[in-house]
Parts: sequence; structure tokens; C-alpha cells
Amino acid sequence: MQALIDVILPVFLVIGFGYAAAWRKLLTHAHIDGLMRFATNFAVPVLLFRAISRLDLSADFDGALLGSFYAGAFLSFCAGMLGGRFLFKRDWEDSVAIGFVCLFSNSLLLGLAITERAFGPDALTSNYAIIAIHSPFCYGLGITVMEIVRARGQSLIRVVPTVLKAMFSNALIVGISLGFIVNLGHVPLPETVNVSVDLMARAALPAALFGMGGVLYRYRPEGDLRTILYCCAVSLILHPALVWTFGSWNGLDRDAFRSAVLTSSMAPGINAYLFANLYGRAQRVAASTVLIGTAASIFTVWLWLGVLP
Repeated sequence: MQALIDVILPVFLVIGFGYAAAWRKLLTHAHIDGLMRFATNFAVPVLLFRAISRLDLSADFDGALLGSFYAGAFLSFCAGMLGGRFLFKRDWEDSVAIGFVCLFSNSLLLGLAITERAFGPDALTSNYAIIAIHSPFCYGLGITVMEIVRARGQSLIRVVPTVLKAMFSNALIVGISLGFIVNLGHVPLPETVNVSVDLMARAALPAALFGMGGVLYRYRPEGDLRTILYCCAVSLILHPALVWTFGSWNGLDRDAFRSAVLTSSMAPGINAYLFANLYGRAQRVAASTVLIGTAASIFTVWLWLGVLP
């Protein structure tokens, strides 16, 4: 119970403030959209740039850690896509969008905040290693599979430029890429730039969490309840269970194991809806799963925290 009070509730209270502000019309949709645009297009990419540029890549990019997390993510995508197709009789395009919902855990806004609250800022190294390739991996997989499905019978050559354009127009991936350039190129940054980066990075999580609450208010649950509950089960239970299994097999150290399991146990993020909206597929399922999954994760994350070493 103490973990729920000390670790999880502060994060969800910030989300709740944003939800309440939108509900009481203290902020308009335009205000929320502006805040989220600032957070996701500027502050969070700067946060990722700072983290990646300062990582010890040789020490922090552990193949066992990334393999454990992304094997679980890939299998969760397959479970969502095949479940959508064969359990719920959706067409293949809808099923890929449902798979993406099960794939894209909220590693940034919730994963970073809860891991930091639970284990302190020094425990975030493995989180940043996961996040560094999270958007490229998830968008690369989702867009590639969707374009292959849409290209039925046509040449697959056109898939490559479509995937690359979609990925590198994403501000998160731009921030990550610039961080790698600075890190690998040993590019020195002036102290003034470092101070500015730190100021922007500190604003990222509070602004994004508050804005996320306002966005969630917009996406009330509607229909498709069985599919939504299935997506929640894959995201909140199957994905972390798979990562726990792979992490145990790979002998992850305690900190890496905690970060991998906690990150995989997060509810689907807003990107799950953005992907569905990009293709006009399974939007209601995506939006409702983000909302219901985020609420349910208050309790499921508490349970995972309780069993973590």
C-alpha cells in the first residue's frame, strides 16, 4: 500500500489534475493541444537528447536488457494483431493497429516517472537505454507491417521510404538521433547550452503528464469493450510477464530487471492512438485502451512493484 501512495499516486495525481482541468473547462482543447505539442515536440525530445548524449553507451546498452524487453514487445504486438484478426474478426489493417496498441507501452511519461519515484534518478539508466530505441523499433515495426498489409500484391519497394519518412519526421526520434551524434562524436557542448537543455528537460515530464490528463478526457470509452479489455490484458499483464521471463533467462542484474519489467508494465501511450489515427484504423479501440489501461495500471503497476526484487 505504501508503494501505491508514495510512488504511483503522485504521478497519477498530476494526470488527474490535467483531466480535471479539461473536464471543468479550465483549459480548452487548444490549450491542451498546445501543451502536448510543447511537451512531445520540444521538451521530451530535449530530455531524450540530454539522456542519450550523456549515456555510457558501451556500458548501458546491454544486449540482454534490450533483447528481453523487445522480445516481449514483439510477441505482444503479434498477440494483439493475431487476436484482432482471429478472435475479434477485424480486417488486417485494424488488426495491425490493435497490435500497435499492445506494443507501445508508455515508457516515457509513465515509465520514467514511476521508476524514478520507486527507485530514484540513478535507476533510470536502463530506462533510457530502452527508450533510445523504443520509438524507432515500435514505429518501424508498426509502419512496416501496416504498409506490407496495405500493399497487397504491389511492389514492397515503396515501403522503405514510407517507413523512413514517418520515423524521421517524429520529434522524439530526432532528439534521440541528435543525442547519439553528440555522444558518439564526443561533441562538446558549451555550458550555456547544457544549462538551457537542463531547464527544458526538467519541464518535460510534469508538462507531459498534465497534458496527458487533458488528452485522456477527450477519449471516453465507446464500444468494442471485449477488444479493449484484451488489449489492456496484453499490455498490462502479458508484456511484463514475457519480459520477466526473458529477463530471468538472460540473468539481468537487479536494476536492469526492474527497469525492463516496470517499463513493459506501463499502459499504452498516446502514440498508440496517434498511430491508429495516422491510418484511420481501430481509433476507438486505441483511444479507449489508452484511457482504461492508464486507469487500470494504477493497480497493475502496484502489483508488479510488489513482486519486483
